[in-house]
Amino acid sequence: MKIIETAQITETVREMVIEAACDLEPDILEGLVQARDRETSPLARDLLDLLLVNADIASREQMPVCQDTGVSVAFVSIGRELIFDGDPEAAVQEGVRQGYEEGYLRKSVCDPLTRKNTGTNTPAVVHLESHSGDDLRILYLPKGCGSENMSRLRMLPPSAGIEGVVDFICETVFAAGPNPCPPLVVGVGIGGTFEKAALLAKRSLFRPLGEHHQRRDVGELESDILTRLNREGQGVEGMGGINTALAVNIEVFPSHIASLPVAVNIQCHAHRHKERTLTGREWPGQSDS
Repeated sequence: MKIIETAQITETVREMVIEAACDLEPDILEGLVQARDRETSPLARDLLDLLLVNADIASREQMPVCQDTGVSVAFVSIGRELIFDGDPEAAVQEGVRQGYEEGYLRKSVCDPLTRKNTGTNTPAVVHLESHSGDDLRILYLPKGCGSENMSRLRMLPPSAGIEGVVDFICETVFAAGPNPCPPLVVGVGIGGTFEKAALLAKRSLFRPLGEHHQRRDVGELESDILTRLNREGQGVEGMGGINTALAVNIEVFPSHIASLPVAVNIQCHAHRHKERTLTGREWPGQSDS
């Protein structure tokens, strides 16, 4: 049995919040470079150059890469051999609050009915999971709503088949147009139930860019959809070219024989996210026996 202090969780999340707003992950930067190098449209290539310049300035000056600093989403997986000196979810929420305050990030979270701003960008959307082990894994995603608002879920009939699934995914991306600031990372959840499909789609966004699903048929489906999106889509920032999307990440889960849920969670070109793993220390209250 090991212990992690909640103060450590708060500090880690605070750092992740600020870093995610300012520093893009290396795989995303490389993906944008590759998109620029293969782009055939001069205008789209110039736009991709500007996106890369913007990312560079944001990192060097430690300024947000986008004025929409998002609503915080965290997947927190807790090792079953861990104990805490407090509430780990409350520690995550406090880390988000501190990060937005100390990083001078725009606070956008409000009551859905009154529209009154909470003033702290909390509560964050926290999904608690568990795994075997004695560490704590945090996946953090500040989700801007230019992309989140373009996401969709549809309960397809099983008779729609793979063709219906592909058509729905492409229809969702094409309808989004320039709103989510393409080129996009497209997260897809197929199967499960209404809420499970949405969680699969959001969770799939954390897969490294260019890494396909371990199931060959799913990986091939990802490649086929990406090819279609870039062939028929509206291109960089909706201004044309061959880079509507950088990746399509699909996760699947068994579903009822009468159901085929499909969720599409769209992410912008910046795809701000961070990951951390905290290792517990020996619990002093544990006896040698």
